[in-house]
Formats: sequence, structure tokens, C-alpha cells
Amino acid sequence: MTAATAVRPDPTTGVSTVDIVGCGVFSAAGRGLAPLAEAFALPPAGVPEPTAEPGWPALPTRPLPGFDPAALLGRKGLSRLTRTDQLVLAAVADALEDVGDGTRPAESDSVGPGPAESGIVTGTALGSPNAVLAFLRDTFEQASPYLVNPSHFPGTLMNSAAGKAAIRHGLTGLNATVSGGAMASLNALRYARTALLEGRARRLFTGGTEELSSTGAWAWHRGRALAAGTALAEGCAVFTLDAGSSARVLGRIHTVTTGFADPVDGLGGVSARLAATVREALTTAGLTPDDVTLVVPGSSGRRGWAAVEERGLREVFGAGPRLRTHRVLGETHSAGVALNLATVLAGWRYPWQTTGLGRVAVLTSAGFDGSVGCLVVTHP
Repeated sequence: MTAATAVRPDPTTGVSTVDIVGCGVFSAAGRGLAPLAEAFALPPAGVPEPTAEPGWPALPTRPLPGFDPAALLGRKGLSRLTRTDQLVLAAVADALEDVGDGTRPAESDSVGPGPAESGIVTGTALGSPNAVLAFLRDTFEQASPYLVNPSHFPGTLMNSAAGKAAIRHGLTGLNATVSGGAMASLNALRYARTALLEGRARRLFTGGTEELSSTGAWAWHRGRALAAGTALAEGCAVFTLDAGSSARVLGRIHTVTTGFADPVDGLGGVSARLAATVREALTTAGLTPDDVTLVVPGSSGRRGWAAVEERGLREVFGAGPRLRTHRVLGETHSAGVALNLATVLAGWRYPWQTTGLGRVAVLTSAGFDGSVGCLVVTHP
């Protein structure tokens, strides 16, 4: 079964696309789009040595370079923020600044809806794995289960980051958190696109986040889920989305389509469902495979899944070149599609750094549960 985003175009303008008008991103390349463009203009660096930190498995990791939460967010209340909270709050702040809303303009300002008219949609696999496990451990280790620290509980909620970002930045519109593992960012973008096109929001800060934690690292290690030569990483990318109300556009989302493979069909069924989903997305966008100039797979960092995804892509595009971001950004799971989209936008914003991206990009992903998805974005 495949679910395509329901579209209700504006009766006066006929708009059925969503514009990306700003971006805040923290990745293994650094802060912002410029470091991303620079990173992909250089030969890929080698895989880091496995970490030797106490309490961590022997996996190569790529933490964020120079990420200083106190400098970005201030020290007040910082100890009550999880790593996931910090990443989302900082990325939303950068997205606000990038689009020109950092000074909280009036509703009549030409840059579009202000923060008070805006909402937030985040994609995440779990929220903060370390916060969840630490709170759960306390229920066993304290003299009684109820003797946990209640101030730690909000950080265990999946929607903690979205809620705190909305409070801090005054985003009083739609507020949602979408889960879905490796598909989380893509699902969040689909949700936000639907909300904007159906008039349930005017502006949404939308993206995905993944924190690097010892808890998550052990899960990847025990499950032997990382592809050879891939580092486990973290990151967050948040995009300012408008339903065609801004003159300044970084990219234009035409469609986000998702689907599920029937478990009885095995991995071959996942490939086939991905191919069908990509074809449906292109048809909805009014494009053909020949129009696509860039294909960005999302499963390259996961053991065995790169081949599953590639098989589906070859059904549609043949054996053309792919932009495989895991060599630079590592495996970022629920933030993967968001960081891939940020990479595409970086190439379009700084074309002298990354040439040959063209103007039509297809981003895909496949989850461990057989879920698949496709995002079609163009340079306006």
C-alpha cells in the first residue's frame, strides 16, 4: 500500500508545492550549509578510529564539531535539556535567523509569517535514548520506583524537543513530533507539507534530529547494523517551510510519498515497493526519471540495506551516479533524510563548491520495518 500526500491547492494561486525558505543545520561537517558544501567538495575523509570512551562500544563515531550548547542557548536551564533538545533548539534558532525572523517581525512584515504564526514538526526515532534509559534505570535503582527525579521526566518524552523549541522561540502554531526510525525526517516533511497545503499552518519549522549516545551506539553494535566503513554520527536539520508565500526560495518540495512492503515478499518486496513509490512521486510531481539530475539514497550506512535500496533505484533510474552522504556525515538514522536534504540545498546555495547537482533531486530511504519513502525537490 502506498500513501501519497493529499493536496488541496490554493484556489487562487493553484500552489501545490512547498517552499524551503530557510535552514538551520548541525552536522559532522559543522554548523550551517556552507561547511556541508565544503565537505562534499573535498575527497571523503577516512573513517574515524573506534571510540575508546568508557561505557561505549568499539564503534567509529562522528560527533558534532564545535557544538557548544551554552554559547548557542545560554546556560539558564541547560542542565534540564537533553542532547536532542539542544540540537533542535539551536537548529530552529538558526532557521529563524536564516529566514530573517530572528528579530520576530510583525505579521505585516514582508518576510512572511512571524514566529507567533509558525509551528514546528520534528522527526525522531525515539527522542533522547540516553534520557529514556537513565530515567528507566532510576525506577529500578532507587529505593522505590517513584523516587525518580521528576524534573528528568519531560526529557524522556518523544515530543520534548518540539515543545521546548516552541516555547523558547514563541512558535504557537501547529506542534507535532513524528516517529519512524530511518523514515522519521521524511515522515515529518510529509506531515508538514500536508498541513501547509491544506491550510492548517502558514509556516512550519520542520526537520529531523538524532543524538549520538552510548545507548544508541550499543544498539547499533549489538545489532551489527552499521555498514562496513561507516561511522555512527549525530546531527539535526530544520527547514523553514512555506506554502509558496516567499520570494526567497532555497528549494521547492513537490511531493513526499511513502509506502510499506508486504513482509511476506522479503527484501525483494522492499526494493519493488521503493521503485513503485519513486515512480508515484515523480508522476505526482509531473516529472519523469529522465528529468532527475540527482539521486540521494538514505540507507547507504546501514548494513545490507544499501543493496536493497539500490535495487529499487535501479528499476527506475538505472545504474546512474548517487550522492552517498554517509561517507561524510556518518549514519544519522532518524536525521538522515533531513541532513541529505540540507546537503542538496548546500550544493544549490554554493554551486561553486559542488558542481553537477542539476535542479531536480530525488531523496529516498528505507526502514528496517519495510517502510519506504521518496522526496522530490527542485531548485526553483
